[in-house]
Amino acid sequence: MTHSTGHDIAEALGLLLRRDTRARLYARLTDGLGEAVDDLTYPVLSGLARIGPSSAADLGREIGLDRTTVTRRADRLEQAGLLQRRPDPADGRATLLALTSEGTHLVAVTRQRLADVIEASLAAWPSADAETFARYLRRFVDEGPFAAD
Repeated sequence: MTHSTGHDIAEALGLLLRRDTRARLYARLTDGLGEAVDDLTYPVLSGLARIGPSSAADLGREIGLDRTTVTRRADRLEQAGLLQRRPDPADGRATLLALTSEGTHLVAVTRQRLADVIEASLAAWPSADAETFARYLRRFVDEGPFAAD
């Protein structure tokens, strides 16, 4: 059996998508940001920053967790002042989770940390290679097998 570029990419993606790989990265990004923010709660913050105020169920679908798990993690973040619950204007019985200004700031800090980690890991690369990689990765995400329909 011949080894193809597709196999190489699939293997690399498998490593990137592993839960322990993400947990290690999230722990690095959230280090020192408070007891409520860790590898378990970070996806809730990041997901809210990406999609905006959301129900626990909708956010759960976005980040790959069930509603109950999202609610438990949101409780920790609410107690820390990083998110708030507010009534859903479209459904008075429903509640939306939303970042507070502190939560928005914390997500900005973690995203800057991620950008810094990526920049540091590419520092030894020729800048043209890093730019090409960034361009092709964006294209792969936009047009490849993970692209939104």
